[in-house]
Amino acid sequence: MMREIRIHARAGQGAITTAYLLGYSYFLKGMYPYAFPHFGAARMGAPMNAFVRVDSKPVRLRSQIYQPDYVIIADSTLIRGFNCFSGLKDNGIAVVNQREGAEILKVKARQKIYAVPATEIAMKAFGKPLGNTALIGAYAAATDEFALEELIEAIKKRFLGKAQEGNIEAARKGFEFALKQKSSK
Repeated sequence: MMREIRIHARAGQGAITTAYLLGYSYFLKGMYPYAFPHFGAARMGAPMNAFVRVDSKPVRLRSQIYQPDYVIIADSTLIRGFNCFSGLKDNGIAVVNQREGAEILKVKARQKIYAVPATEIAMKAFGKPLGNTALIGAYAAATDEFALEELIEAIKKRFLGKAQEGNIEAARKGFEFALKQKSSK
């Protein structure tokens, strides 16, 4: 069965890398991913989306994703100006980069939100405010779509040296954070 993931971020926050790492993690599981970005005005800080479709057979559909199974929100300030949860399926899951004081909207009863301090985790892990790998780690824990080990292999393919070590640590911390939330839901 096809799964669809929509990523909300601002240009420069690594949404394309997030889509790549998600797709590659699914690929390592033996699935067929298709990841692609969508942006309007191409300027740093502009709202943008990236999308991932994954299935057990090759993915041919190339349109944007309007009814995602999962949503990842890399910048919670986007929630104020956009309906980031638009079309999220009734039993969908959202993973949100939660900043202190940021508001998270209520969602339908069967939908779940995992609020993860991904930027804070990234700052501690590798000193940059890019919480993507922490969010994907949380996504892996929240959805059970792929194992943390598959994500770590994808990170090893994408990053080298200290960046690799820091992103692996961030992914692990995001995974652990979401597991704690999951056990309390």
